[in-house]
Amino acid sequence: MWRIEKFLLLFFLLFAVSLSFAQIQNDSTKNSQQEGNTEKQKGFPVIGLMSDTLFYVHSKIGSFSPEERALHIGNRIKDLYEKDDFKLEYFQVVKSDLTVDVVYGDLILVGVTHMDAEINGKSQEEIAERLKLFIYNYIKEVKEKRKISNYIWRGLLGLLVVAIAVLIFHFINKLFIRFRKRVETSQLKWLHDLKYRDYTFLNIKQELELILIFLKIAKWAVFIILGYIALSLFFSIFILTQDWSEVLFDLIWSPFKFIFISIWEFLPNLITILAIILVMRYFIKFIRYIFSEIELGKLKISGFHQDWAMPTFGIIRLLLLAFTIILIFPYLPGSESGIFRGVSVFIGILFSLGSSSAIANLIAGLVITYMRPFKIGDRIKIGDNMGIVIDKTVLVTKLKTLKNEEITIPNSTVLLGNTVNYSTFAAEDGVMVHTTVTIGYDVPWRDMHNALIEAAMRTGGINKHPKPFVLQTALEDFYVAYQILGYTHLTDKWGIVQSELHQNIQDVCNEKGIEIMSPHYRAARDGNMSTIPSQYLPKDYKPQGFQVNVDHLDKSKNKEAEKD
Repeated sequence: MWRIEKFLLLFFLLFAVSLSFAQIQNDSTKNSQQEGNTEKQKGFPVIGLMSDTLFYVHSKIGSFSPEERALHIGNRIKDLYEKDDFKLEYFQVVKSDLTVDVVYGDLILVGVTHMDAEINGKSQEEIAERLKLFIYNYIKEVKEKRKISNYIWRGLLGLLVVAIAVLIFHFINKLFIRFRKRVETSQLKWLHDLKYRDYTFLNIKQELELILIFLKIAKWAVFIILGYIALSLFFSIFILTQDWSEVLFDLIWSPFKFIFISIWEFLPNLITILAIILVMRYFIKFIRYIFSEIELGKLKISGFHQDWAMPTFGIIRLLLLAFTIILIFPYLPGSESGIFRGVSVFIGILFSLGSSSAIANLIAGLVITYMRPFKIGDRIKIGDNMGIVIDKTVLVTKLKTLKNEEITIPNSTVLLGNTVNYSTFAAEDGVMVHTTVTIGYDVPWRDMHNALIEAAMRTGGINKHPKPFVLQTALEDFYVAYQILGYTHLTDKWGIVQSELHQNIQDVCNEKGIEIMSPHYRAARDGNMSTIPSQYLPKDYKPQGFQVNVDHLDKSKNKEAEKD
């Protein structure tokens, strides 16, 4: 019983709110209609027995203004309603000097003027005949509706609507209660923790609380909608509240009606848009097939490289998509509105102001693609950065160094600087591994050449054919600069190969007794150990003692002795 009382309380609360709102809405609608018609047609409404508008009066007769005529006509119709001997035979259409009148006995109800005929586009007699039938049918209908039996029947029908609404509310409430209990008893089976890795967004308890809140909101939303519909039906039963029912129904139906009409009117444009999208989709697929054949080498075009295929397809695809948007834009709903254009301009300004560097990198990426200075897997040097190309996009180039570091370089920087590619010719002849050693003039250059070539031949990553060779690059004040060069195919291990070459140069020079003394190293040989490591020296090696030349002192003593 308490639930029924709550429902009745809610129903009558909605009834009171809807009643006041519908009355305000109805009055505002009538006022707006009267003002709109006064402005457009300069006519005034004739108000009927149920506060409804019957027709409009546009012209004056004599000293009576259109507003006064409309008021008098409404009052005469109300007087006619009070007559008991109401019959159609008593209605007549009488023509006078200026008007054609609708007369009931001796009572003139309406006079139709020449201006009324011009506004309606019909003759005065035709308009008068229509008004005669309209007034008769209207009064007859009102009399039928206001019979006591009709009121009783409508009252019973209203009670039936309320009873059915109560039953529906009770059933829905039971349904929500049962579903809530089912969720609570099956929460461990239906619900699981919502988490990402080690972080839990919602546990089972929180999910259950959210579901219960959602069910409560959904239940009250259903109750309000059903109550709104029940009130509309309840108002539509009684004569005095039928206008309120129409107002309440229009509040819901009008938005949906507008949506349905808009969708129906948009259907031809939608078909056009779908046709454009369908044609462009298959055309792009055809273009993609052509460039995929070029990429696989099946289709060859003179002067067009295989690695250009997919980047070129990306450019053409972007242009085709932009062209598709341009074709579709006029068919979009609201494309001609000022708001739509303003948003488009705003987005364009943001894009142009915020993406200047991105566009520069994008253009540089396209230029680099067609310049073909490197490809993925090549070992290159850009500025001070050396590494293997692991990714090449339209915006950046990514390198992986020997230290397992990833370096991201903007394409605009790549385009403005110099790029050294160590892999271009490595597959055929190999890339040069080289280093420079400076040795004093006391070491014969032929011995140094042989030592450096032997060190290069010991290095596993350097090719034996063609044979490594030596260049003397400089004759400095205190030393000679020797450069050893050898070919290698291991471009991804270039630094490791060079490091091994340095190790072998040290070993060979030590084995051959060659001291690497320059450019900033010197040794006083008298009394000092050799710079060669001890394992490379003879077992009986001893450092040389200090040497002092005293021959000129002995000669002077001998001369003095001879004089004596």
